[in-house]
Amino acid sequence: MIEVHFQQKEDARRLHTFLQQQTSAFEPFIHTILHFEDSHIVQCINKDKNSIHHGRKYLVQWLKKSLCQFIMTIKLNDWLRHILSTHYYYCDEDEQQQIIDIVHSVLNGKKEELTVFLPQMNIKEYVMIKIDDWLHEHVKFSFDAFVTFRLRSFMIELKKYVELSLDEYKMEQEYQMFIQTLREFLIERDPKLQQLHLLFSDVTTFYDSEFNEIKRVELAKMVDRKLLINHPVYIDSVTIAPLLSIAPTRIFLYSDESDQPLIRTIQNIFEERVIRHSRAAFFEKRSLYGFSINDRI
Repeated sequence: MIEVHFQQKEDARRLHTFLQQQTSAFEPFIHTILHFEDSHIVQCINKDKNSIHHGRKYLVQWLKKSLCQFIMTIKLNDWLRHILSTHYYYCDEDEQQQIIDIVHSVLNGKKEELTVFLPQMNIKEYVMIKIDDWLHEHVKFSFDAFVTFRLRSFMIELKKYVELSLDEYKMEQEYQMFIQTLREFLIERDPKLQQLHLLFSDVTTFYDSEFNEIKRVELAKMVDRKLLINHPVYIDSVTIAPLLSIAPTRIFLYSDESDQPLIRTIQNIFEERVIRHSRAAFFEKRSLYGFSINDRI
């Protein structure tokens, strides 16, 4: 028998429910009995009398994996919410969830631009090793003591992940406010040109509806200076400012790279006005207007 003790009965109840789901999912562990004792204790008992030693071995292995999953899927988010509310005073559940989603993205390596600022941590492997050490020493597993003594350094690192994710969240909020401001600016403008073709390479080149290049000098004359005065830091004067000033009803955007930040910003501002094409499509279309298809820029 192995007992898992909790300070909070709600945690015990959640583990009991979680383990019940695990036993129903895995056939090798059908001989495991779970008891919910004293509202704070979860007991795991192997009832296979014919193979006590073998059964205990599997019970321990199963419990290790299950506890790790319990921490990864349930307790981790509890800890993240606690850090956000007590250290950063973010108590709104929707805001917390958005920040938690960023933390998980960082932990899973999906935000490489952020992970460079933090030490690499295989959180599942780390937790599994700590559980393994603790269960070797204790038949009665105090979950809260385990967190306090074995996951102390992990909790310190977790705060760093929260801090970084919170900064990313704030930047994203500022970005969305910025995008909304530019959308409102765009709505109030009459288009100077109905169509624009935008070719992305090492530089961004503008073309009119007949694929004639619009030179930088011409673009500069079209730019509304209020944009640069009101948003001197955020507005890209080379691409975004001319696009907003011209306010075309349709933008044909040609690029082979979909993840460029500038392309993302253009699509977020102009939304349905933007139509994406490959660079090859640009030269094919331009050839229909008398330009050589081999005239690559």
